[in-house]
Amino acid sequence: QLQASGGGLVQPGGSLRLSCGASGLTFRDYAMAWFRQAPGKEREFVAAISWTDSSPSYADSVKGRFTISRDDAKNTVNLQMNSLKPGDTAVYYCAAGGVTSTRPSIYQYWGQGTLVTVSS
Repeated sequence: QLQASGGGLVQPGGSLRLSCGASGLTFRDYAMAWFRQAPGKEREFVAAISWTDSSPSYADSVKGRFTISRDDAKNTVNLQMNSLKPGDTAVYYCAAGGVTSTRPSIYQYWGQGTLVTVSS
């Protein structure tokens, strides 16, 4: 199971840190990712981190603003979000899979989502 937390209301330009805790799986053997889904839109890739060397990948829309990291000792993956924009407003989901991918279908496990609202 994956449990995401850390969402909330933040003003434009602000920061939030999302966390996702994993249980019931061998966390270190899974690539981890964050996706988001805004109202009326499809789920889109945000960031991923590999299980082999923790190499990150990002959507162009968040590159330079968001940072994904993992702590295999604590079975957690984090998403540090800086310089937030209203367009970042969405429900954010963490996911676990065998390899990193921008495609949601690749991931086997999903968290329940945490809402991020960027508004003044």
